[in-house]
Amino acid sequence: MIRHIVLVKFRPDVSEETITGIFAELHAIKEVLPGVISITSGRSESPEQIERGYMHGFVADFENWEVLQAYQDHPDHKAVGAQLVANAVGGLDGILVFDLPIGELAA
Repeated sequence: MIRHIVLVKFRPDVSEETITGIFAELHAIKEVLPGVISITSGRSESPEQIERGYMHGFVADFENWEVLQAYQDHPDHKAVGAQLVANAVGGLDGILVFDLPIGELAA
């Protein structure tokens, strides 16, 4: 399994309603792309409070690297990705992505 972790530093003028809508479109991808195990998204509630501005994020779990690639190539992902970039502080600079192999795919 591949765990795709994305943290987003949204611009201060972006409403929670807009963010919720973007995440809803993200969740819809699970219904159209086989091999997507789960998608979880939301706002940080960390008691440590060291998010450094990355107050929102999501985690998507994929069966393997091929499914992650299919997700990255999917037009719905490209549309959501464009919205994330358009609403993040500094565009792409306001987004962190980390892909972690889990289980037997881990090294």
